[in-house]
Amino acid sequence: MNEEDFDHVSHKPLLDNRLRRRGIYLLPNMFTTAALFAGFYAIVQAMNGRFEQSAVAIFIAMVMDGLDGRVARLTHTQSAFGAEYDSLSDMVSFGVAPALVVYVWALKDMGKLGWIAAFVYCAGAALRLARFNTQLEAVVDKRFFQGMPSPAAAALLAGLVWVMNDYQVRGSEIRWLVWGVTLFAGLTMVSNLRYYSGKDINLRKSVPFIFILLIVLAFILISSDPPRVLFGFFALYALSAYADWLWGVLRRRKRSPDETK
Repeated sequence: MNEEDFDHVSHKPLLDNRLRRRGIYLLPNMFTTAALFAGFYAIVQAMNGRFEQSAVAIFIAMVMDGLDGRVARLTHTQSAFGAEYDSLSDMVSFGVAPALVVYVWALKDMGKLGWIAAFVYCAGAALRLARFNTQLEAVVDKRFFQGMPSPAAAALLAGLVWVMNDYQVRGSEIRWLVWGVTLFAGLTMVSNLRYYSGKDINLRKSVPFIFILLIVLAFILISSDPPRVLFGFFALYALSAYADWLWGVLRRRKRSPDETK
């Protein structure tokens, strides 16, 4: 083996390894880019009056956003760049896009009240993301979010648009309902209510067969009627923290007479 062959053999594994690392780090950012594109596509379709496509695009962005973090953790490719890119993508897909979609669909004829509600939602999403990014290390109980997560708030608005479009109800006919839901979603994102995060679910551990069966049934249920099932699920999720808070208040009131005895 001559010197040229020795150099070729010695440097090739190093080059392949470097390319493999670049490919792995590219993978989670591809999902983030897909989520960003879906959010941008939702805005474009809303401007063209295609609100069903806008709603579906927001749900697709939600799926892509859920995958990028999982992929980064499973492949050990977390990075500061990925975290910042993901946050900016979330602001477009779950902050700006839903606000503009509901504004064009239902709120634009309400004048100042319409764009104020849309702005409250957009600002709520920005504040929610900023608070989440600054409290990553401070949160003790990872099982719960503080305030409704922005993807769930976006899904609530997108689900409402999708359901009403499926019933052939125009946004202008229910603009006050949309106005209230938009304000509700925006303010709930910056509340201190606890929302279940699902982060205690470990995909690497074995699970009972019943969990696989439930996942299959969930897919069947969603595929049978996507607009109603998805909107119903996220509406219940949005109200779940309020129900938990009310239950806690009632329990404390029930305990207080017993403690005074």
